[in-house]
Amino acid sequence: MSSLIDPRVLKGFRDFLPEQERERQGIEATLSETFQDYGFVPIDTPVLEYTEILLGKGGGETDKQIYRFPDHGGRDVALRFDLTVPFARFMAAHVQELYLPFRRYHIAKVWRGENTQRGRYREFTQCDFDIVGVDTPSADFEILQVIEGSFRALGIERVRIHLSHRGVFNRFLSRIGCSGSGGEVLRIVDKLAKAGEESVRSMLEEVAPRESVGDILAFVRAEASYEATLDKMTRMAGGEGEDTERLKLLRAYMEELGVSRRFLLDPSITRGLDYYTGIVYETFLDDLPDIGSICSGGRYNNLAALYTKAELPGVGASVGLDRLTAALEELHLSLAHKTATEVIVLCLDDSLVGHYHAIAARLREGGLSCEVFPQKRKLASQFAYAERKGIPIAVICGADEHARNEVTLKDLGSRASNEQVPLVQAADAIRAMRQRPEV
Repeated sequence: MSSLIDPRVLKGFRDFLPEQERERQGIEATLSETFQDYGFVPIDTPVLEYTEILLGKGGGETDKQIYRFPDHGGRDVALRFDLTVPFARFMAAHVQELYLPFRRYHIAKVWRGENTQRGRYREFTQCDFDIVGVDTPSADFEILQVIEGSFRALGIERVRIHLSHRGVFNRFLSRIGCSGSGGEVLRIVDKLAKAGEESVRSMLEEVAPRESVGDILAFVRAEASYEATLDKMTRMAGGEGEDTERLKLLRAYMEELGVSRRFLLDPSITRGLDYYTGIVYETFLDDLPDIGSICSGGRYNNLAALYTKAELPGVGASVGLDRLTAALEELHLSLAHKTATEVIVLCLDDSLVGHYHAIAARLREGGLSCEVFPQKRKLASQFAYAERKGIPIAVICGADEHARNEVTLKDLGSRASNEQVPLVQAADAIRAMRQRPEV
């Protein structure tokens, strides 16, 4: 009987091979740079939280998806299901140490025991960015700017950011006598894009008066323009309010910056999580509508109130890294940064191993990533290793080159060689080789 353990992975969890992980890290680096361009700073929070911190913050459906268990001390703990709820706890714990408004970003893994689907897993990475401490149109708009700027930085031009306001929807539901079932109605409407109107109509009829279902479906339907949609929402909600005024201001800011074509006022955007109180966002790719929203969020003014008496209104959004990676792959866009190793120093003589590491150190000081092949093998074997890893340049140094303090450089793509290169000039020579069209 075999004693080997099957190297299997849990459903909804994945390993990432080097090329996949480099792509993910390239996306993360691009997003981090964009967030920092807008003044956001990084934080981190524990993977595990006391369960009471997490339960009841995202809605009943989310509570069922939480990975929850007793730890070795018998404490009731759970894996974070998003980065927003832990952030609210973080702010309550550290508000005296921070400044307001506080702009943070956080790129980390989260866990939900939900059904897996295209670009969606049980372990996945979120890229969150938030502004806490103010409730202003400026903060709401800045999150929209960061969303738009992030996709521009990723090289994705055909993107549309949908937005709405939970406050307007709540006023509308109250006006038609459905405020008591508002949470359920919001979660059902949030499924409109995936489930379709007829399925949503059937679900609504189970929680709302039948005579109100037609009004709800009419309310969430986008009109021909931002202005027409806002006029309809205002009328059906019972008139103007702070919420509709904010949507007007956001439109004015968009037009002033010349970016209004990227935004769509869409009253079907409600966000299923309970903690949203104001503006809400979802982002879709024009070329991949079926992949769903790849960046979503909104305003959550009451979430931190569960942990502190301090007033900490917040607004933010989250990019789903896994769904975004799947989208970029389908669009044939790559965000991988430079090849992990740009240069390999081959091993021709075991007595020169120390010198090989000295060569590599000098090249790294010259701004090149470099590795040393760790043992003497046939050159063909070392070349095969470098080519499989995608390393473009090899450094060759035998006894003769060592005596002259020179190296030979070989372009592993074109097989061209540059011989008798003084070691002090090697980094510049490598860069020149890499700039040639044939490299």
